Amino acid sequence: MNILIVKLSAIGDVIHTLPALNAIRKAYPSAHITWLIEEDASCIIMGHPSIDRVIVSKRKRWFKDIRDGRGKTAIKETIKFISELIDTHYDMVFDFQALLKSSLLIAISRGKRKIGFDRGMEHQEQSFLFLNERIAPVDMNIHAIIRNLMMLDSVGIHSRNIEYLLPIGAEDQKTVDNILIKEGIALSKPLVCINPVAKWKTKLWPNNRFAELADILSNQYDIIPVFTGSADDKSTVSQILSQMKYRAVDLTGKTSIKTLAALYEKATLLISTDTGPMHICAAVDTPVAALFGPTAPWRTGPMGDIHQVIRTDIQCSPCFKRNCQTIECMNNITVAQVMKGVKKIM
Repeated sequence: MNILIVKLSAIGDVIHTLPALNAIRKAYPSAHITWLIEEDASCIIMGHPSIDRVIVSKRKRWFKDIRDGRGKTAIKETIKFISELIDTHYDMVFDFQALLKSSLLIAISRGKRKIGFDRGMEHQEQSFLFLNERIAPVDMNIHAIIRNLMMLDSVGIHSRNIEYLLPIGAEDQKTVDNILIKEGIALSKPLVCINPVAKWKTKLWPNNRFAELADILSNQYDIIPVFTGSADDKSTVSQILSQMKYRAVDLTGKTSIKTLAALYEKATLLISTDTGPMHICAAVDTPVAALFGPTAPWRTGPMGDIHQVIRTDIQCSPCFKRNCQTIECMNNITVAQVMKGVKKIM
């Protein structure tokens, strides 16, 4: 049996699909499972034990090549990608993305059964039109992980087991140990990570509060906090560190997705905004103190009793807006509230 999973992006959404992947593998242990994914999120699933093949869409890079005058290269790579997509007859194709960009790829794939949710799901972009097995829509307030598993009920796979199996290798773990030792972090002490940046402006917490929080952690637990993020987050973390009294380590831009996962696997705790690294940490079973404002933790938050969600109960939250004049939902979260959640975990 050949099975195609379509989940293109983003990191958190891909991680939320892993329990469904593992459920499919358990139901069909000898099946050949292919995952169609975009380049930015692809490294999180490379080497996953439940996947036989990964097909990578470099859509963003192709558009950039066209804008930069490298249209021939983009066309050549696109043709190669389409050839890969259609070179296999799939018995089942699962649309876990439910967007136009995924449904067009499902339309050209050679799938006997193209399975996904029918009309009525948020942000669906008419994706159901390209399916030949449409599943009744479910409540969006059900967590994304469970919604993905509910899709499998229609094909007789009944599972609610939350299992990620992120493919973190020994080399990733060794790299992280070397980074921490180089930065003067004692491997025998509790490791507390802080991931302060998110893509949405409305998900951000004030820098001065992250600085105050990190100082309290340093003082109370005799640790050196480790800040994580991409290279683009370095300026924000530098501003936070400049307001601190105690020492902290800045690892922004110094980790890949796999080494970041290995870092969080070693950590005692991650304090994070609602962003990809938060989901990575939850997937390696490390407790997260997650700061939520415009989004709904019951839809996409870290699942399990080991985590603490910190948010303020104001009427307009969650609004799911990327822009807001006041951002009260995040600005009303106090350092004391976050520390209360941290103490429950520590």
